[in-house]
Amino acid sequence: MDSEVLSAPEALHISKVAVGCASIATLARRQQARVADGIVPLVTRFRPKRADELIGGSVYWIVKHKLAARQTILGFDVRASDRKTIIQLDPELVPVRGLPRRAHQGWRYLAHADAPTDLSGEEDLAELPMDLAAKLTALGLI
Repeated sequence: MDSEVLSAPEALHISKVAVGCASIATLARRQQARVADGIVPLVTRFRPKRADELIGGSVYWIVKHKLAARQTILGFDVRASDRKTIIQLDPELVPVRGLPRRAHQGWRYLAHADAPTDLSGEEDLAELPMDLAAKLTALGLI
């Protein structure tokens, strides 16, 4: 397996739909079953053309048509059995301020300037239902 791990100060990000997940908690449970050696593997058919810019960036997960959480991209690997690309993710899911986002297939690049801010340090807020958190954010209360 070829593996590389680098870092970038203002890395590029990607967004991806958390298919079938109604909440961040559901996504976390699914990923816990796949963690190996402290890394969550995200399998994709092809290596992103801008992979070097993505290392140190994040995957922003879309849940219920909102960017809801992110995970840091640690590196890339190749699965030996079928040569598919594995995006290596940090297992920590960081809740973010929900921004509306349409569902899409695969992943899409997300510029650093367009990425939502973290809700980290506000653990109680991360437990709120997404709809309520979105309303409170819209009112400027969180």
